Amino acid sequence: MFTETAATRRKRRSERAARLFFGLMAAAMVAPLLMIVALVLVKGAPAMDWEFLTQAPRRGGTEGGIWPALVGTLYLIVISLCVSAPIGVLAAVYLNEYARESWFTRLVNLAVVNLAGVPSVVHGLFGLGAFVYAMHFGKSVLAAALTLSIMTLPVIIASTKEALAAVPRSFREACWNVGASRWQTIWRIVLPNSISGILTGVILQVSRTAGETAPVMLTGVATFKAIEGGGLFLYHLNEQCMALSMHLFYIRTQASGAPEELSYAIASTLLGVVLLVNATAIGFRIYLRSRKKW
Repeated sequence: MFTETAATRRKRRSERAARLFFGLMAAAMVAPLLMIVALVLVKGAPAMDWEFLTQAPRRGGTEGGIWPALVGTLYLIVISLCVSAPIGVLAAVYLNEYARESWFTRLVNLAVVNLAGVPSVVHGLFGLGAFVYAMHFGKSVLAAALTLSIMTLPVIIASTKEALAAVPRSFREACWNVGASRWQTIWRIVLPNSISGILTGVILQVSRTAGETAPVMLTGVATFKAIEGGGLFLYHLNEQCMALSMHLFYIRTQASGAPEELSYAIASTLLGVVLLVNATAIGFRIYLRSRKKW
């Protein structure tokens, strides 16, 4: 029979210690997030009801609901996504599938990486100068959404490039060998097999778009806007809108007489919107990954 030696026992103890250490590090990352989410939900629960979600704010936002801000947030998410997702995916396809290695492609890749680290307030100032003043859009839903799309574009390009590069080159060579063109290969083989990775960038884009305050504050979001009626069609593209992030900032820092649980309820709703959209995208990504053949 084989028996453990002293060296084997030391290695096993070291392995258990390393596993425990890394497990504690993972818990140290997750535990603060869970504590913050629990705190927000518990403190916001007293103000959360159906009227809070479906009514318009009253008395400068200190009473009533958040429906206009919720709809405005959805406007900004959808419009910015419709602009940044196609442009980002097509730009990544060009850089990964068509562009040859040169100073120009290196410059573009460097610009994408640097733009991903630019503070959001700088993007807001760019949107103010480019869309509000230069293009004469004024402070509007369109100007705010375009600013957010510019801000999130580098994330989508970077994640899409990684997803395209993960598709084995043998897939492309097999298509070329049977006479398929480069575009047919990309459309029929590369994109379908990389769509789950592309959705990762879209998920990050949605999360960042919903929570940003500085860019939309400078380009098209109002602290309070009187709304008549309900429904989803509350705003025109050429007028200002409300947003949950800006509404939360206003209630917490400027509004007088607002109950404390109101700000926590707004934060809970914002978290819920982000989690709902992300969960939908993640579910679709899992479904697409399950259909992969490799």
